[in-house]
Amino acid sequence: MAVASVSKITAASPRSFDAAVQEGVARAAKTLRAITGVHVTEQKASVRNGKVDEYRVTMEVTFILEE
Repeated sequence: MAVASVSKITAASPRSFDAAVQEGVARAAKTLRAITGVHVTEQKASVRNGKVDEYRVTMEVTFILEE
């Protein structure tokens, strides 16, 4: 039987929310093995001079624990 764990991370991108998710998953994959999914729990954006400057997401990354 597999046992999973969830880790909460925040990632950012100047391009889009999707790019922030992709960046977060790519970075998490460098240290977490067996990632099975992500759940985006929050989206935020910072604004500078009347324009979106950075997209930020908070997400829960689920991964299987090794035996």
